[in-house]
Amino acid sequence: MLRVTRPLAQVLKRTTGITGLAVHPNPLPELTKTYESTLAVLSSIPPSSVYRQGVEALTLRKLKIVQGANGNIAAVEKQLEEGQIEESLDIASDELKLAAKMVEWKAWEPLEEKPEPGQWEYAGQTTTA
Repeated sequence: MLRVTRPLAQVLKRTTGITGLAVHPNPLPELTKTYESTLAVLSSIPPSSVYRQGVEALTLRKLKIVQGANGNIAAVEKQLEEGQIEESLDIASDELKLAAKMVEWKAWEPLEEKPEPGQWEYAGQTTTA
């Protein structure tokens, strides 16, 4: 009896069915590497940054899922709830690029110009900048 393992099934997978999104032959190590790269980039953002706190928590959660799956791509896809593993790779890559941009933009620094009165009021809630 021939048993097809998940990594072999990934190699046999011909298409994702999504235009422009190719099948990745070995996605879990790539996903791990991307999550770790994102965490490295985030480490250059001050810990008090809300962006860093949110993305770091989410990325650590996702990394734990990937590392705890023992190579089971189907389990990772189910727990991440982002569709196919290639879609998760695409999302992780986009987040890594955004984190690098946030470092470049220094989004945690105070505004150069004081906002106009009422600029940060939404649905009757007033905040101060």
